[in-house]
Amino acid sequence: MRDVIVVGGGPVGILLACLLAERGVDVEVLERRTEPSMLARAIGIHPPSMRVLRQAGVAEEVLARAVRIETGSVQSGGRTLGRLSFAQTTGRFPFVVALPQYETEAVLRARFRQLRPDGLRSGVAVGMLHDRGYHVDLIAEPSADRAGDTGDNGLEIVGTARYVVVADGARGQLRDAVGIASRPLGGGETYLMADYPDTGEHGSEAVLFFERGGVVESFPLPGGRRRWVALTPTLMEDASLEDLTALVLGRTGVLLPASDAVPSSFSVRQRLAATMVQGRVLLVGDAAHEISPIGGQGMNLGWLDAVALAPALTHALAQPIEARVTLAGYDRRRRRSARIAARQAGFNMAMGRPARGLRLRLRNVIVRVLATPPLNGLLTRAFTMRWL
Repeated sequence: MRDVIVVGGGPVGILLACLLAERGVDVEVLERRTEPSMLARAIGIHPPSMRVLRQAGVAEEVLARAVRIETGSVQSGGRTLGRLSFAQTTGRFPFVVALPQYETEAVLRARFRQLRPDGLRSGVAVGMLHDRGYHVDLIAEPSADRAGDTGDNGLEIVGTARYVVVADGARGQLRDAVGIASRPLGGGETYLMADYPDTGEHGSEAVLFFERGGVVESFPLPGGRRRWVALTPTLMEDASLEDLTALVLGRTGVLLPASDAVPSSFSVRQRLAATMVQGRVLLVGDAAHEISPIGGQGMNLGWLDAVALAPALTHALAQPIEARVTLAGYDRRRRRSARIAARQAGFNMAMGRPARGLRLRLRNVIVRVLATPPLNGLLTRAFTMRWL
């Protein structure tokens, strides 16, 4: 029996496993995939998350691979409405780090292999959790062809642990399978994105184009690339790269260079679980709260869950009589942070919606005001997740 089994080997699950292993917890990670996903997905790592990565012993490796974003600007109609400097924030990491998620995940997996050489089991699909009161049995999905012990009703047990952490993402099934409800927090916007060669025009600056037809966002990436994201009227699942290029040109006047990237469309959902702790089953990351990726909060919020859960779980294992109160504190604090993040994401999306006439002028005035002292300091804290 393990102390803790984490279901889900993405960046949040692996980081939590690293933090637990460093505390001497016997932890194992079960991952459905047999190969890591090579989709870029999340790219932004905020200063609080860099502090967490430093605790896990991977901050320097991440920085060596990444681009540092020290400034951001907001433009509209060819004019700059305001600028933010992340360098004015205090601490060791006065910048936002840009690195594709698959590279961050690779760094974390390498670190976990150092801490627990046999701690990651790939190709294991968990379909159900049975909380027995003193431990949890993990049951394989019926189609999973894995050798294991046979439990009740001939079901295949793929693991047993004193606690199980569900980190299987927003589309995972285990939260619903164990009966934890969730409620919507807004969303519905759709976007199209792709990575292009970076022309160098914006340097290492992040740029938001608040245009009449909707927001366009641009972020530098390692390897001379830059990500472009545009709000779309509907979900454009069959869109081509030429569609995105034309959309960006029409709104901003920026002609993007040729690229061999395949564009990705996505629809924003925001949801929050009714609880992140149910008996000996705990939720972390997107399994607990799905936050709009606009603003780069999702993965970062999950990492902040992990750094809060690691000491709470360690204490619960060492002091079982105090476990309920300790884990309830984790649930209360992290769901509060998720609600704040959802409200901030909602504000970000509202600011990026199409606007014309008086509404456009009013939005531009708001941006200019927010980008001047002392409000720009508060805005910088919000965008770098300093209060989460």
